[in-house]
Amino acid sequence: MSEPAPVPEPVPTDRLHFALPPAYDSAGEERRHRKERLAGALRLFGRYGFEEGVSGHVTVREPELADCFWANPFGMPFGHITVSDLVLVDGDGRVVEGRHRVNQAAFAIHSNVHRARPEVVAVAHSHTTYGRALAALGEPLAPITQDACAFYEDHALYDGCTGVVVDAEEAGGIASALGPRKAVILRNHGLLTVGRSVDAAAWWLIALERACEVQLAARAAGKPVPIDHDSALRIRDQLGTDLAAWINYQPLWQEISRAEPDLLS
Repeated sequence: MSEPAPVPEPVPTDRLHFALPPAYDSAGEERRHRKERLAGALRLFGRYGFEEGVSGHVTVREPELADCFWANPFGMPFGHITVSDLVLVDGDGRVVEGRHRVNQAAFAIHSNVHRARPEVVAVAHSHTTYGRALAALGEPLAPITQDACAFYEDHALYDGCTGVVVDAEEAGGIASALGPRKAVILRNHGLLTVGRSVDAAAWWLIALERACEVQLAARAAGKPVPIDHDSALRIRDQLGTDLAAWINYQPLWQEISRAEPDLLS
């Protein structure tokens, strides 16, 4: 009988690749990175059906110019957007750079959130199918899965009935309802998430939409069993950080940037 093969030595951890958020050598490098990730997030949202006509928007802070933000152009399908299509707008929604208009109603929400939360780099808002369904019930996300626990006591319900938001008062109400949290469910409207990177804000919107879908499906099938308070908080501390969101988003970025490299043009 032959001798068993020896157990191989494990690879030292310092030789294993583990992606972390990048550091930048210049504002120009950071700007390019943010714009690439913005175009990629919009492409992904298009794939997932997160756009409804001209609704659905993502914004990211311009790293050098105060109170200026890059946004998706009004009326352009998410699946067609490239870096060069993105529009730079000031805090009042006026186009500073670009060839297109922006959705003024949407930007009213984004600008108020950005101003209220200076640490937030990106804001994502969409009228997703399951997000709207849960929003129509006027209830928050319940801690019934570990994924949903990422939002436990870290999302809000804006209980005003929001139509097309065109005035600063209502947009300010949404920003106030969000407060220090990562997400807000807008009753009868949709979802909004924020993050310290485009990657995090985009991941939170995707994760929140999926959690809404699971909650609705579980309620339709029976009576969901909630996770207890202490466990939900512990899970949130593990899964609910912006770093965790950034890490979770990287496979999606790799997929969209490799499958659709024209988004970088």
